[in-house]
Amino acid sequence: MRMYDLILKKRNKQKLTKEEIEFIITEYIKGNLPDYQISAFLMAVYFNGLDFDELLHLTKCMTFSGKVFDLSSIDKPKIDKHSTGGVGDGVSLSLAPIVASCEICVPMISGRALGHTGGTLDKLESIPGFKVNLTEEEFVKQLKKIGVVIASQTENLVPADKKLYALRDTTATVDSIPLIAASIMSKKLAEGIDGLLLDVKTGNGAFMEEMKDAVKLARTMLTIAKKFNKKAVALITNMNQPLGEYVGNALEIYQAIKILKNEGPKDITELVVYESAKMLQLACIEKNFDSAKRKVEKQIVSGKALEKFKQLIEAQNGDPKIIDNPKLLPQTKFCEPVLSKKEGYVSFIDTKLVGTACCYLGAGRQKISDKIDHSVGIRIIKKLDDYVEKNEPLCYVYFNKQQKFEQIKSMIISAYKISSKKQGQPKLIHKEIC
Repeated sequence: MRMYDLILKKRNKQKLTKEEIEFIITEYIKGNLPDYQISAFLMAVYFNGLDFDELLHLTKCMTFSGKVFDLSSIDKPKIDKHSTGGVGDGVSLSLAPIVASCEICVPMISGRALGHTGGTLDKLESIPGFKVNLTEEEFVKQLKKIGVVIASQTENLVPADKKLYALRDTTATVDSIPLIAASIMSKKLAEGIDGLLLDVKTGNGAFMEEMKDAVKLARTMLTIAKKFNKKAVALITNMNQPLGEYVGNALEIYQAIKILKNEGPKDITELVVYESAKMLQLACIEKNFDSAKRKVEKQIVSGKALEKFKQLIEAQNGDPKIIDNPKLLPQTKFCEPVLSKKEGYVSFIDTKLVGTACCYLGAGRQKISDKIDHSVGIRIIKKLDDYVEKNEPLCYVYFNKQQKFEQIKSMIISAYKISSKKQGQPKLIHKEIC
């Protein structure tokens, strides 16, 4: 079998066999195929796609390219959640302990910030001492002990995805629905889960800006889950404005604590509660949504969810004192408002630009080797349909380098559109797909 022939076959829109896909993944992992040939293959897939059989074979090969966690010794339902990412999307930080406090096992493999979106691991590393790099043994041991882990991808977990993603990121083949679906689902299947909640974001701050693309990706991943006998539900959610009140790393940890103390911003709290309840349904802990939602709200009000977050921090060597004393989180030297230049109603927010501004502050990465400043970020004061007066703050910027503030200010001012009429509150959850 020659890689040249397989590239030619996919370039000519022909179907690859199971054996041919196995050859590509296996030989690439072994180092027997050069990056330039795999790059050509990825571009052929980008333009010509994969049919469902090909996608299933690719996902399976990627899943079993390394170690697959065996969690069968844990006598609890194993349910995870994955978000396609957005600006201010710190949902997992409070959702994971809430769900784990309901006697559900939450084995969460998370990622880092890249581009305009934040990363759960970077947010957690704002907590002094917090360790995200765990061995498989540590991962499983912690799950058995406290029922929740949020950690980075281990060396042996889906190595095919690590290699392929690095290549996709440098060859303009990231935004391919079959490649995205195979990447996400291979990692989730390798976790050893029973069920999965998918949060597929759409809007100007999402990777899937168009609703039709978000729905297509959601349906693709759900079909993969079904073929692997995993229960799954997908939510299509709104990313036409930053989620919650804070965008950053330490700032989003602070917000997660507020949510767990029942003091969080309305929109992100609503999404956290909704998604947590859906996970309870997937785990068959509660049969209907209303009872699941009441259970989630009870865990927050009683303090049990916050206690589980404390256990998570302690288990991964973090300092739990940040829960009662948020000033122990990284702090900036400066905090300045960005003032509105006119009065009216907020009719549009360029969410991607807000995320990019936050990244420019140092909260994110343009390339994987960039160092994160965990303290910086933005507090969103005015959101869609809010009334703002001239010279009233749109947001507050937390920063350490004075010379960056003027550029950030102009980016944020240009991200906001103010009009004379109310547009109506945007819908947070567009649809649910089973």
